[in-house]
Amino acid sequence: MLVRTATSEDWPAIWPFLHRIVAAGETYTYPRDLDEDRAHDIWMLGPPSRTVVATDADGTVLGSAKMNQNHMGPASHIASASFMVAPEHAGRGVGRALGEHVLEWARAEGYRAMQFNAVVESNTRAVALWRSLGFEVVGTVPEAFEHPTKGCVGLHIMHRFL
Repeated sequence: MLVRTATSEDWPAIWPFLHRIVAAGETYTYPRDLDEDRAHDIWMLGPPSRTVVATDADGTVLGSAKMNQNHMGPASHIASASFMVAPEHAGRGVGRALGEHVLEWARAEGYRAMQFNAVVESNTRAVALWRSLGFEVVGTVPEAFEHPTKGCVGLHIMHRFL
């Protein structure tokens, strides 16, 4: 698996799975009816932020991550990131490869920590992955996320020092 900087040529491969994941409404706080232009603006970040794709040996895009500073000014030393893995490629280590890459990027960029602001608590696979990569739940906003089948569930704030 190769993790590399995403280019505009990757967007046609990213959009279909990003759209499906967001429309399902189970893991992201984005509007379920997010249109392609707005999704592109949200996901395809330019410097100093970065968007990457994970590809297989054939160049198939398996997943993507975007990374950026979490806050500005005196809190700009904390990074953040978001991840999406194409559902048909789940369980193959794509999320872990993207997570490890993002952590390496944040260290190299001089960030002191990484914080995820809204990890849906019912997304147990993601929570377990981030815990295995050293993140801790530092707080949970109760009933902050309206899951389409589980009702209102919490949003974890997850953090780790770099």
